[in-house]
Amino acid sequence: MTTVAAIAPESATLGSHRIEDYASLVGAKTVERILRKATALKDLHTVHVSSTFYGGGVAEMLTPLTLLMNTMGIETGWRMIQGTPDFFVCTKKLHNALQGADVELSEEEKHIYEQVTLENGMRIHMEDHDVVIVHDPQPLPLRCHVETRAPWLWECHIDVSAPNPSAWSYLRDIIELYDAAVFSLPEYAKELKSPQRFIMPAINPFSAKNRELTDREIQTCFAHYAVPTDRPLVVQVSRFDKWKDPAGVIDAFRLARKEVDCTLVLLGNDALDDPEGEVILETIHNSVDDRVVVVTADDPVLVNALQRRAAVILQKSIREGFGLTVTEAMWKGAAVIGGNVGGIRRQIKDGENGFLVDTIPQAAERIVQLLKNSELRGKLGANARETVRKNYLMSRLAEDWIDLICWITETSDRAPKRQLP
Repeated sequence: MTTVAAIAPESATLGSHRIEDYASLVGAKTVERILRKATALKDLHTVHVSSTFYGGGVAEMLTPLTLLMNTMGIETGWRMIQGTPDFFVCTKKLHNALQGADVELSEEEKHIYEQVTLENGMRIHMEDHDVVIVHDPQPLPLRCHVETRAPWLWECHIDVSAPNPSAWSYLRDIIELYDAAVFSLPEYAKELKSPQRFIMPAINPFSAKNRELTDREIQTCFAHYAVPTDRPLVVQVSRFDKWKDPAGVIDAFRLARKEVDCTLVLLGNDALDDPEGEVILETIHNSVDDRVVVVTADDPVLVNALQRRAAVILQKSIREGFGLTVTEAMWKGAAVIGGNVGGIRRQIKDGENGFLVDTIPQAAERIVQLLKNSELRGKLGANARETVRKNYLMSRLAEDWIDLICWITETSDRAPKRQLP
């Protein structure tokens, strides 16, 4: 599909990948400190490994992070593993199990999972890398099949506060082959032999998804996607995933409509590593009416436009590792209602920079309250943007990774600390 970014690049600029451009947002002293730290890593070659180059929060972060690190002189690569449809069915089950679902992999599914990662390990050559960073369960077993003297880090972007015990037991043996495990929040800490570190996600404020837009760009975008503007917009932007609770969003919206007329827009795209998306999307389509608009598009400008024009942004997740769509909306000064889970409650302070909800009726009540009170929307939105500026910009994420890579290379003897199977 042709994107609006290609149709109407009126004020579009290339996304900034220079740490110096963050000075106006975080201060010159902060930028100078990050650059000083980066000099210690200029002789190192790091590489990230994930299951997809687009769709979902991991790709959203790695795209700007790897570029920003390279512009600071830190050689940073990014590899994607290949997988069969059966493989991604297995890894989706693992993803769900880590978030607490009562599902288990059969022995045959474990064989598929391990066989595909073995085959990827045969293709991926890491001999010249000084640090290897693997993301989420999909490529996790690579550590069993790739022998290097470099330290390996595993980063988990999932809410693992209450994982399925069987799934966690199965994966823990592999995780403990890594030199350290990285989680988004301290509350996700687990009992592991490996050291644990915690790094919260962040956004790139200069990307097409987050940069300033003109009124004309927004109008052109809405016209292209037939987004109605005759009533206030209530919007949720997320993957079509049961953990994002799109059915609950629709139910809350319909309760709110009994008191305030408005339009709901559900925007999502399909990630390559999520085979359940089409099923969830079909279920949503069966529930729509003339005031529920469902848009499937991979267009960052549309996300940007909706988050800037919506009267209310929802992210009514049931589980959420962090929730970058919340961060993105807060950055634009939106009034956000989020599920009281995971990283959403780390970002939103209830009643200060947004609202947290536990139930569908609570979500409906907050929608009505915000639609009726523009002054409250403005107050929450201003506080939300400042929260992101202080805590969740890519400059902070880059510094966290610089600190972590410095630590792991200083403490590691560059040899595997545990015997691989």
